[in-house]
Amino acid sequence: MFILLLIAVFFLSACIGDSAPTVTAPPVINTPLQPNATHTMSNQAPEILVPRVIREFPHDTAAFTQGLVFYPTEGTLYESTGLYGQSTLRQLNPETGEVIRSIPVAANYFAEGLALVDDRLIQLTWQEKEALVYDRVTFELLGTFPYETEGWGLCYDGIELYMSDGSSSLFVRDPQTFELRRTIPVTAAAAPVTQLNELECVGSYIYANVWLTDQIMRIDKTNGQVTAIIDASGLLTPEERNELGSGGTLNGIAFIPANNSFLITGKLFPKMFEVHFVSPE
Repeated sequence: MFILLLIAVFFLSACIGDSAPTVTAPPVINTPLQPNATHTMSNQAPEILVPRVIREFPHDTAAFTQGLVFYPTEGTLYESTGLYGQSTLRQLNPETGEVIRSIPVAANYFAEGLALVDDRLIQLTWQEKEALVYDRVTFELLGTFPYETEGWGLCYDGIELYMSDGSSSLFVRDPQTFELRRTIPVTAAAAPVTQLNELECVGSYIYANVWLTDQIMRIDKTNGQVTAIIDASGLLTPEERNELGSGGTLNGIAFIPANNSFLITGKLFPKMFEVHFVSPE
């Protein structure tokens, strides 16, 4: 009964619609799967997981977190923050939350998801239909990639980029040209999952925040099926949550390979959490 209740709550919340809190959620875009993609519908209910906190770290409460990437070679984080006139690209010390360096994004861009491809950082923009490409070492803007949809989340699995636009689809793109290769509809128990936001690629899975919820979907990237729903509603205390306001929602996932763990946070969150995803006790 507990699992059925959680799944029911998920589907209700998925219907309500990332961006500024006053922005109306975009309509669901039911983009058909491309012929070369493998997709079969399953009625199997996803597994229910929760984050088990290993450590907590400070997080900038002014950061409207849109994208989060861990760079193992340096042990640092790259973060994209949003809002018009406030968007940034920054490098963080995850242990202290210290901003090592930060550059502003032009005021006409609302920055969104972020991915690291070799030594290039690719930062999506919300409605501007341009991805900004930076040199990782210098933060120099190298150029842009155009795309057709809104930009929400982005991750790189070492071969391809996966992008979300707030709909129930993931868009697989060439990491060098940003050309669209195929589209993957995402479903849980055969129902479309909308409002897919920040993404993290880990092995065979893509982890996706669902906007305006405390849920993270674990998605099989070969067929788009949600294999687990992670309920992260217990991370903050009621007092911390009340201080966030309506814009403070869960967003930001970064995988730490050495620990087989995840860093997760949210827009305006006071903390970042290192976690494992486990079955509820």
